[in-house]
Amino acid sequence: MLAEIITIGDEILIGQIVDTNSAWMAKQLNLIGVSVKQITSVSDEEQHILSSLAEAEKRADIILITGGLGPTKDDITKKTLAKYFGMGFRRDEGALEMVASIFKKFNRPLLDINIQQADVPDGCEVIVNRNGTAPCMWFEQNNKIFVSMPGVPYEMMYLMDDEILPRIKSRFQLPSIVHKTILTANIGESFLAAEIEEIEDNLPSHIKLAYLPKLGQVRLRLSAKGDDENALKTEVKIYAQQIISKVNKFVVIDEDIPLEKAILNMMKERGLTLSTAESCTGGYIAHLITQHPGCSSVYWGGAVAYAYELKESILGVKEGTLAKFGAVSEETIVEMAEGALKHFKTDYAIAVSGIAGPDGGTVDKPVGTVWIAIASKAKTLAKVFNFSNKRIQNIERSAASALVMLLNLLREDLHKE
Repeated sequence: MLAEIITIGDEILIGQIVDTNSAWMAKQLNLIGVSVKQITSVSDEEQHILSSLAEAEKRADIILITGGLGPTKDDITKKTLAKYFGMGFRRDEGALEMVASIFKKFNRPLLDINIQQADVPDGCEVIVNRNGTAPCMWFEQNNKIFVSMPGVPYEMMYLMDDEILPRIKSRFQLPSIVHKTILTANIGESFLAAEIEEIEDNLPSHIKLAYLPKLGQVRLRLSAKGDDENALKTEVKIYAQQIISKVNKFVVIDEDIPLEKAILNMMKERGLTLSTAESCTGGYIAHLITQHPGCSSVYWGGAVAYAYELKESILGVKEGTLAKFGAVSEETIVEMAEGALKHFKTDYAIAVSGIAGPDGGTVDKPVGTVWIAIASKAKTLAKVFNFSNKRIQNIERSAASALVMLLNLLREDLHKE
């Protein structure tokens, strides 16, 4: 069973917003055994939309469409769909009732432009949107299903979870798809591939191995498709264990979670605590950690200290150290990490200081120079990195490198237990 996703809106094509809808929908479809054939973003232009619909109908069984359902003139999806299917319009009373109730709830006047949102192509089935004013519309043509949903993420998600996915599951006999993810660190993609080449070559045709590299990490994903879900799970588990045994020293965890979450879990199991001292990363490491529920049992807090005065007063960095070596130096980063460990009273601390760019570099310390230190009560490790002249990339690389360094020290300490 193949699906195609079409997102409509100029704001996506000019980079004003990021299309997170398609990624989320593709993941949910995959979980129920529907493979996404293609994802397309199109402008708010009638002919472009019509052409995309026609092409999608040739390729896929289910076409999911988001965006362009607002009340303003630039939202033309509904009219374009009516033209594509050769339909007129009718006013749907259920949709109108929902629109009216939303405006009544917020004590706002119901304008004609809002009432017109209840006008839908007369041959579609309306699925009431309980979280917004734009109705969801279900069309069927030539044994193909078209579903048009609002582009507001939380409205689309509720519609998919509550209505669209259950309908697709009940309508079609779908295969089972089983995934198993292995997170690795401290090994490059090509070296990893060489290590597990024999295992990969012996995979049966219904099991695929994907390499998903990220800064300092490579995620391996085994995917199996078939009719017997339990048999697939058993089979994938066997191959996953072969891979883990082969590259065990590089394996972080055999779950589909990010590196920082794996570290949090590891520390939580052992009752360990963590703090951060950030300069050039501006709190990005703290953000990565605190986006996960339950992080407070491990992460106690930290400081974003750009100014020398704050490095001294909050983290205890010596004035003489800063004067002699500067903020971006081994001496300063060690004192930052050990200061965080002492003042925040944690078991481990991360410290980062560097020149993120695009300016601020010198001959001795060019843009992209970053010092990172990881401290425990028994040991402090410091390392210098030389990244690029791209600010955002440098921040992300610094965070990823710091997390890998923390992972390595944790493993070293745990090995001694």
